[in-house]
Amino acid sequence: YVTDHLPAGTRVGIDPTLITAEQGAKLREALQAKSGDLVAISENLVDIVWGSARPVRPEDPAFVLDVKYAGETHTAKIARVREQLERDNVRGLVVTALDELAWLFNLRGSDIDFNPVFFAYAVVTNDTVTLYMNEAKLTDAVRKHLDGILVQPYESIFGELSAMSVGLAESEGRLLVGKTASWALVEALGESNVKVDSSPIVLLKALKNATELAGMRKCHERDGAAMANYFGWLENELLHNGGNLKLSECDVADKLETLRREQDLCVGLSFSTISSVGANGAIIHYSPQRGSESLLDTSKMYLCDSGGQYLDGTTDVTRTYHFGEPTRWERECFTRVLKGHIALDMAVFPNGTSGFVLDPLARLPLWEIGLDFRHGTGHGVGSFLNVHEGPQGVGVRKHYADVGFRPGMTITNEPGYYQDGDFGIRIENTCVVVKTDTKFDYTNGNGYLTFEPVTMVPIQKKLILNELFTDRERQWLNAYHQTVWDRVSGRLDKSGLGYEWLKRETAPM
Repeated sequence: YVTDHLPAGTRVGIDPTLITAEQGAKLREALQAKSGDLVAISENLVDIVWGSARPVRPEDPAFVLDVKYAGETHTAKIARVREQLERDNVRGLVVTALDELAWLFNLRGSDIDFNPVFFAYAVVTNDTVTLYMNEAKLTDAVRKHLDGILVQPYESIFGELSAMSVGLAESEGRLLVGKTASWALVEALGESNVKVDSSPIVLLKALKNATELAGMRKCHERDGAAMANYFGWLENELLHNGGNLKLSECDVADKLETLRREQDLCVGLSFSTISSVGANGAIIHYSPQRGSESLLDTSKMYLCDSGGQYLDGTTDVTRTYHFGEPTRWERECFTRVLKGHIALDMAVFPNGTSGFVLDPLARLPLWEIGLDFRHGTGHGVGSFLNVHEGPQGVGVRKHYADVGFRPGMTITNEPGYYQDGDFGIRIENTCVVVKTDTKFDYTNGNGYLTFEPVTMVPIQKKLILNELFTDRERQWLNAYHQTVWDRVSGRLDKSGLGYEWLKRETAPM
């Protein structure tokens, strides 16, 4: 847009902290092709105008994530990063992504809503580790945890990188900087002293250890109990207490948050709950707002996409329910979405297969009648970290073709269908990538993988159009529901609405 709408020779100023080095290089190249340039400015002009009205940067204290949840000490993680840096023949790594910092140091924070991260930078070299983090975040427990790690003020990283650039230039050494790092950091180091590439932490973090995987399974069981209590309560309110005349999308979302927070180890939500009825469900990332939200209606579909942050894991689940009598068309659409969900869940594939290759499995039942959904089919999920995590994913984005699945990764399975102005359908489970045995092994020992769903919430049988459902799909659903019952029922009050709801919804077809 800039190169198409500005005259040749234009110099464009930009705050280099707000654009990645890769984006900056592309824009600068495009401007220079028209005799222009991209210029880094030292002080953001908007900030000058904003002045004292600009909100201050959050300074809430960070906290230590116990190794009983992390499964590996931060010193062991740093050692693994250093091994990778040696293989890559670089002098060190500048860590800028907040979830990478939280994972590396086994620390968590609350600076970003729904994401347990904190503002910081870090530089890891062969013999030093420096964490750039403001004093206010350092509790006594965090200081003790970081023993042996140099802690410097947050803003000082730019000056220190500039100072390091001289030594790097003289020794012809380079620091590795992740692809999401800002142009400002690369400018401070000097482009000739930098290798911009994927941070090794991205993949290390994505491959969950045994403790993290156990935590993911357990937190989803507790989350399933919260969801059972929620849908048991909601159904009772709508069908017996006249709640469809008074309950709004926000009201029920607040109720779900309350029930989640009652579960052990729950810290909060992993994102703002998508609680949507009828036509609002067709808005893929709809978020109800007080004063403009809709009331629930038993004659319309209800889509709920929600998740929680627990000390031992992160959850993300979507279910679509109808509390009245769905139309045949609604049932057909739901069934086709479910067929795609099951097809992806049941997939067996060679170790290293990408989500780009697997994506059509979730779409074929919709494609058969000319339908589709315009979002990715799956994303990685952090371990008490960001609910969206890479590098793996299922979808048609180009970079998904570059990352193959490996055991220990997490992925969501969330096909959908959205009919504008009418309804939305999405069925989402969080899954773990696991090894599976096959009769033969054409991979010469590399092995085969499949998905293990860890989300423990029933899928509504009433919305299934039986004539489209195969025996194999029915067997899958019955087996899944039996697992949900076995792992969640013991966490519920046997005299409560959630227990009775779960018992009915997990009964075999």
